[in-house]
Amino acid sequence: MATALSLTLVDPIDALLSAHGLRRTGAARRVLGWLLAHPDTSYTHAQLQSALQNDPVAEGQGECGSALDRVTLYRLIDRLTQVGLLLCRVDVHRVRRYQAMPASVHALPHFECQSCHRDQPLQGALQGNALDLEVAAQNALQALKILGYQGLSLDLAVRGVCADCATAAQTDHNAP
Repeated sequence: MATALSLTLVDPIDALLSAHGLRRTGAARRVLGWLLAHPDTSYTHAQLQSALQNDPVAEGQGECGSALDRVTLYRLIDRLTQVGLLLCRVDVHRVRRYQAMPASVHALPHFECQSCHRDQPLQGALQGNALDLEVAAQNALQALKILGYQGLSLDLAVRGVCADCATAAQTDHNAP
């Protein structure tokens, strides 16, 4: 009975990788697992590499616990993005940021601070308008599909200065 039960339990990360035609390597499981565990955070390549190296859960897990070299991580991120498991954003400084792409979401609104360069999700802040945004995103994507475009996703970036930086700038301005 235990054997039958263990055969029916499928790791969700392995299932995602297989469903998208990707190999279920330790590195792929580790990267996708990390990003899925931190869905509201987007990472640059360097930030993701650092986060994975400092992950205490991955220590001592054989292939999953070994350090990923930057080229392997670049290639893996690229494959995950190509199949739609990751969202890649390019900010105003042409820095690429990656985040897990929920299958049910067509638009991930976010705010990019031009002072501290933090990238913050806006779904919570837009609460009442989130459904309107989702409908608008679906309409835009459908119109583009009709025109023959494929592999579409929509990125809504609001850029400016976050409240923390604006407050700090105001405090600095008012200081004697």
